[in-house]
Amino acid sequence: MRSLLAIVFLYVLSASGDPGEGMTTPTGARSLRLLLRSLYAGLLRHHGSAAPLASPVGVVIPSPGSPYVYALRPRVFHFPSDHASHPEYRVEWWYYTGNLAAGTRPFGYQLTLFRVGVDPAWRRSRSAWAAHDVLFAHLALTDPARRRFLFHERIERPALGMAGADTVRERVWIDDWSAALAKDGRTHELRARAADMAFALALAPEKPPVIHGKDGLSRKSAAYGNASHYYSLTCLSTAGWIRTGRESLAVRGTSWMDHEFSTSQLDSSQVGWDWFSIQLDSNQELMLYQLRHRDGSLPRSAFAIESTGRWKSPHSGAIYPHGWRVRVPSRDADLIVTPVLDDQELRGGASGGVVYWEGSVRVSGIARGAPVHGAGYVELTGYAGAPPGLNGSAR
Repeated sequence: MRSLLAIVFLYVLSASGDPGEGMTTPTGARSLRLLLRSLYAGLLRHHGSAAPLASPVGVVIPSPGSPYVYALRPRVFHFPSDHASHPEYRVEWWYYTGNLAAGTRPFGYQLTLFRVGVDPAWRRSRSAWAAHDVLFAHLALTDPARRRFLFHERIERPALGMAGADTVRERVWIDDWSAALAKDGRTHELRARAADMAFALALAPEKPPVIHGKDGLSRKSAAYGNASHYYSLTCLSTAGWIRTGRESLAVRGTSWMDHEFSTSQLDSSQVGWDWFSIQLDSNQELMLYQLRHRDGSLPRSAFAIESTGRWKSPHSGAIYPHGWRVRVPSRDADLIVTPVLDDQELRGGASGGVVYWEGSVRVSGIARGAPVHGAGYVELTGYAGAPPGLNGSAR
């Protein structure tokens, strides 16, 4: 990894000067994209350029001199300013998922924008080519009626306005993919376009943000510093349009937004996670996730997730749990969660070989003694390829 970072540093140094210093030709641009892909793959697997230190009692301590801040203390969130970027932390993402409908025809969507810090010192550079961050994004559309799942990805650096993450007001973008806070300071506006799909959506929160963890600090393991600052908007009324193929359709529905930032989260004993967002017609929402260990064990929790089936990807060969029974005693909830489509696997070529399943689900069961129905999203990582963010970024 240190050799990779040395190569990256030398390349960035030469590519961060004025246009003409290695960046004037299409070949140079393609080389930069290949470099960013390699850099991203390396960032997913390591905390940083220097190895962490082990204390006499085995606690992992972040390396001295890290240019990034670790999530160590409670945090008081302030909105809408905390929707914006936090570049003092190394990894940050804005996750939007939702279930929409054009009349009776259902759709699911995902737009995720990630920021990974390379070297914060480059923010002080006067060059428009300075590569202080790498931004990448995943875009997906589930169309159960047509049995289609569409997926696209992008990766870019914040140079010449091609990509960026605003630190004052939420605006994160790569080319014409973007998530931004509207002028009213409340509505989230999403836009994305690809060859076979596009959408423009307005998301209005119906409930205040939910802050995860204790006092704004969400711990992922016992290791020192393995934590994040994390909140969700669990009920976003959504309206807009989507295009799939040659069809352009007006849609309405409900979305979910996660925003998380950190510098180090998971430790080497953890291989991935299973994450659930559930929105019920009883006006209740649930978010559940379990971090899986290499030895197959799961941490104790206040809920139980039981897989009811398996699905093998014809693309990656990964075998995923497929269908679940979810029980939450404190909510008197016993729910059956069913994917609307088997194949909702995302396979990242540009993003370092990341492979994971994230898809739209339907929900039915009992909560607080009454029958309920609903929808949601499930994310399964670590079953194939590189988990998106293990030891660097995690849900």
